[in-house]
Order: sequence, then structure tokens, then C-alpha cells
Amino acid sequence: MSFVEELRWRGMLHDIMPGTEEQLLKEKTAGYIGFDPTGDSLHVGHLTQIMTLIHFQQAGHKPVALVGGATGMVGDPSGKSAERNLLDEETLNHNISCLKNQLAKFLDFSGSRHSAVMVNNYDWFKDFRFLDFIRDVGKHITVNYMMAKDSVKKRLEGENGLSFTEFTYQLIQGYDFYYLWKNHGCVLQMGGSDQWGNIVTGTELIRRKDGGTAYALTTQLIKKADGNKFGKTESGAVWLDANKTSPYKYYQFWLNASDEDAKNWIKIFTLKSKDEIAAIIAEHDAAPHLRIVQKELAKDITIRTHSMSDYETALKTSEFLFGNGSLEFLKAIPHSTLLDIFDGVPRFRIARESLASGINVLDLLAVASSVFPSKGEARKMIQGGGVSINRIKITDIEQDFRVDDLINDNYLIVQRGKKNYYLLIAE
Repeated sequence: MSFVEELRWRGMLHDIMPGTEEQLLKEKTAGYIGFDPTGDSLHVGHLTQIMTLIHFQQAGHKPVALVGGATGMVGDPSGKSAERNLLDEETLNHNISCLKNQLAKFLDFSGSRHSAVMVNNYDWFKDFRFLDFIRDVGKHITVNYMMAKDSVKKRLEGENGLSFTEFTYQLIQGYDFYYLWKNHGCVLQMGGSDQWGNIVTGTELIRRKDGGTAYALTTQLIKKADGNKFGKTESGAVWLDANKTSPYKYYQFWLNASDEDAKNWIKIFTLKSKDEIAAIIAEHDAAPHLRIVQKELAKDITIRTHSMSDYETALKTSEFLFGNGSLEFLKAIPHSTLLDIFDGVPRFRIARESLASGINVLDLLAVASSVFPSKGEARKMIQGGGVSINRIKITDIEQDFRVDDLINDNYLIVQRGKKNYYLLIAE
């Protein structure tokens, strides 16, 4: 299956310039996608473009990942309603380094025949003088042409307007394409559908400046079936950096997808074949409550983004919190990971000294902590079989807890009813 056919059946293709598919069928082609380094991590919103480059490489073409050190200093107005803050060079360099490490998890940069390459447009812009730029580049693209772009028109009609800095963005991105076309033989630029105007400015600059031919292809912007923005949760963006979004939360994001979204996303965000996906969906439809599609999607993308061990920890955590999984795995994970697993769970700090001599379970739950408002309520629920500590149901209201009962020498995990968890931290 060709690259374009692959994107089509996966529901990823949006726009494609005439002649692009013929070019890709004719010969090995270098194509690029730009990544904005305004943060030190990519997020799930970038995954469509990452997957596009993976398919591009697997189809035998040469992917070029451009990290916009220069364009990051300017800011792309596409899809934005206000001017964003500009970053200093030191911050941008840090962000670029982080993004390079993340992209290397997904693409082959080994130096092989189809090896991906990474470039930074700051390398060719840092010594480009303003007067030279407006003479050599600016004269080829008219203001009328630039004003006709949707990203420009929408901002001009908005309350905040559009600064000259952001207005020049499409010229700078257009020159990126020209530079890569001239110096790296890069004849194709790809991106999200909101980038179509910026991309074709590049093809136009190549045509007007050197009479050359270049191509453009964009992918669908991913949306959720309920109309909410893809990649956003109540706590914010879902990041690829494990320090910003833990592998457990990342796994849960995909696991919590609706059936409709999961059936679309498994085509976009995994490399599973048509037949594999059809079989998974058929199995899912036979027993929807098992959420087979969500589980396969979450597993695949968590392993790809993080690791097999991170996936296994996320799975065990889910089984522990929402099923009957063992807490043994908690004893082998770092302190920070355990705290992240119980993020949002009520926490109480208890004195380690009280555990040294032993503390009665009623005092533990209603005096040393506030799991229950009173000993009477704690007693009643224990006698009704509704309280577990460290996964063991409490049946004796005279039971004491000691330091030896602590998980990782620090924690007691209290479960009140089926779904209410509390974390007691000994200090």
C-alpha cells in the first residue's frame, strides 16, 4: 500500500496538491513536517504528524523533522486568537533538545537508507539579515496573496488584530520549504489542515523564486465525537513527557475514549493493519462492555510513547484501582510514581510514632486521619464489610496497625466501599 493510500484508509488525509501522489509513487522522496518548540514537550495533538512521518518512512521515503528554533521566536497565527509570548534563545534551545529526544522514540534516525533527519531552521535564519530577507524573499510574495490566507483574515477580523511579527510567519515558513527544497532535495511539506495556507506559500515561493516544483499534503485535525477538543482533559494537555503526564494518566486518557473515538483513533494512532483493526472492532462489538478497542489502543500507544514496563505498571495500576489487582507492584515503583498514581485521591499524614507502638484501626481512620468523621461511622462500615486497608478487608475493630504494615515503609491504602480510596502517609 502506498503512503497516500495508507493515509486515506486510516482517515488521516485532508488536502493533497495535484501531482503529489504521482511524485511519491515515482521515486523515494524527502518530505518534512515542522514542530513548534514553544514548549519542552510534544503532546498528543502532535501525534498525528508523528504518525504521518512514521508511515512516510515505512513507505520508503525520507522524513525530515524540522524543529522551528527561528519560527518559535515569531509565532504562528494559525488557529490562534491572540499573540503568544515570545521565548528567549536559551529556553528555545532547551525545548528543541527535549523535542529531538522525543521524536527519536518514534522515528529511525540511525543513518540508514531511509533514516530520518532533524533540522533546526534557526541554523539558516540566524545570519539572515532583515534587508536581505525582504529583498530575496519578500519581493516574491505579494501582500494580497498573504492577506487572502484564512489564518490572517480571521485574526484581522478579531479583537486583537495581527502584529507584523506574526504576519511574516508564512513568509518565514515558506522560506523554510524553499531552503530545504534547494539544500536537502525536500520536495514535499506535510502538516495539519490548519497549515495548508503556510505550506502552499512555500510551494509558491519555490515556483516564483527558482521555477521549481514542490508538493503539499495535510492531515485531518483530530476531534472528539462529543465536540470537545482532542488531547485536552480537566487537568490540561496530555503530554508525551512522562514528567508532565505520567504513563498511567497517559494510558487512562486513551482507555477512557468513547467507542466511536476509539474506533477512529486505533486507525490513526497505531500501525495495526486493516485486518487486525477489523478483528479488534468485531471482538469489541461482540462484548462492548469489555472495551477491547480502547484497551488495544491504549496499550499500543503507551508502549510506543513510553515503554513496555510503563504500560505494564499502568495496567496493574488500573487493575488495582478499578478491579481486583494486587498491590504487590506498588512495592517496586518509585515514590514519585506511587504519589502520581494516587493523584486526586484524598491524602492524610499520620505520625510514624503512633504506628511504632500500634494504633487501633478506629483511631487510625477517624482520629489520626479523617477517612471517617467519627469512630462510630468507621465501626459501622467495618462491621458491614465495607473497609479494606492494603487490599485486606478489615473484620476486627480491635485490629492495630504498625510500621510493618506500611507499603514501601510509607503508606497505608484505605478503601472505603468499592471506589473511594484514601492514602495515609506516615511521617
